Amino acid sequence: MSRAALFDVDGTLADTNHLHVVSWWEALRQSGHRVPMHAVHRAIGLPGEDLLDHLLGKDRDHGDDDRMSAAHDTLYATHFDRLPAFDNAAELLRALSRSGWKVLLVTSAKDRELKALRAAIGADDAITDTATSDDVEQGKPAPDPVRHALDLAMVPPSGAVFVGDSVWDMTAAHRAEVTAVGLLCGGIARADLEGAGASAVYRDPDHLLTALSDSPFA
Repeated sequence: MSRAALFDVDGTLADTNHLHVVSWWEALRQSGHRVPMHAVHRAIGLPGEDLLDHLLGKDRDHGDDDRMSAAHDTLYATHFDRLPAFDNAAELLRALSRSGWKVLLVTSAKDRELKALRAAIGADDAITDTATSDDVEQGKPAPDPVRHALDLAMVPPSGAVFVGDSVWDMTAAHRAEVTAVGLLCGGIARADLEGAGASAVYRDPDHLLTALSDSPFA
């Protein structure tokens, strides 16, 4: 049976969560919203519209949404030429690919942002496909992106493992009936990841790589 290794990108393979936090914090500030950075951090991983709903409430005036999203995108894009991948992120993807896993990215990143992230990771030779929030009606924590990735890989939930760094990732995987693996490098606590459905938790891609033989990928 084919197997699929599904990976979130921001905070999981690339050390970019705090760049998103500062970019969203400034975009919100420019529109008159004072939101603590810790709250922004915990919302990272949601698609832009859902992130704003989570932070500002669904019943607000949505008139500034496009401007805030554009401001975030512009601010974050200033880092595109130096986005940092986590140590051995590429080696982890290649090790799984060599072992017969189809490696797919499951992300809310779009277009130029995703291109910059893939360049930072440097493992396109190991990546089979990509599922983004644009491909589905609802992004994480809904299971739709994970299920779309399974369709692309032509793999059932029982043959897949999803690796992410946020509670949204763990929840999406759990709802899609896919084994969830959490990484701490995105800044979310172990207890929160386990509470959202993580079956195992590792520090970062390097730690997971060294522990593959005893991990859910074994």
